[in-house]
Amino acid sequence: MARTPLVLDVLQAVAASLAADTGRACLDIVDAGGGTGGFAVPLAGLGHSVTVVDPSPDSLAAAQRRAAEQNVPLRAVQGDAADLATLAGAQSADLVLCHSVLEYVDSPPAAMAAIAAVLRPGGTVSVLTASAVAAVIHRALAGRFDEARRLLTGIGTGAEGNGNGAAPDWRGPAGTGTAAGGRGPASSGPRRFTLAGVTTLIEQAGLRPGAALGVRVFADLVPRVVADADPGAEHALQGLELAVSAHPAFHDFAAQFHVLGYR
Repeated sequence: MARTPLVLDVLQAVAASLAADTGRACLDIVDAGGGTGGFAVPLAGLGHSVTVVDPSPDSLAAAQRRAAEQNVPLRAVQGDAADLATLAGAQSADLVLCHSVLEYVDSPPAAMAAIAAVLRPGGTVSVLTASAVAAVIHRALAGRFDEARRLLTGIGTGAEGNGNGAAPDWRGPAGTGTAAGGRGPASSGPRRFTLAGVTTLIEQAGLRPGAALGVRVFADLVPRVVADADPGAEHALQGLELAVSAHPAFHDFAAQFHVLGYR
């Protein structure tokens, strides 16, 4: 979360808007694949009722420890995103977080459908996914040109391909892919998406996509030594990231996409 402060700022604004719309200061929030609670705990600290659903018992235990350190209540449920409706209940949430989850689930469309089923009318989903284009750029800049070219062949126009909303036919370097938190087949690496693919997944789930933000457009490209050499560089880089995040021309170069969906 420390690397994506923009996302937390957006979530806080969304929660404030939902609270105003519903007339309830305490919202019901579900963090699907919420791991150690990096986003869930700050939202619980705002007074909302937050449930973290994750397949990893270790991650859930870490989330509960983090919540205890902040003296905020947090509900932790072990399970997968595809089973969200059963675990959390149909139309039980005002806001659902789906951050770095679609990369690993067996079926991104099924996961998004489960999230849509959990949302109440007027509810919002926050989707954060990895960018296929950025993966090519990062590998090329690291001198891994053959790998970058191979990843490039898996990127189409964004909505076509394997039906998952992901750039088709990429499963990571041969023999190195692992599934995080038990999600997805262990023989495959994480998926990477185009913005059009993420938008399509949201629409196919019966939700209305909102404006997109590019997350970490430059932050992962700037050498650490550059930021360390100038005491003001880190702050300036954060300002640049904030300014460029909403600029459509730079979305494809961001390490991640952040898109809201509305029911």
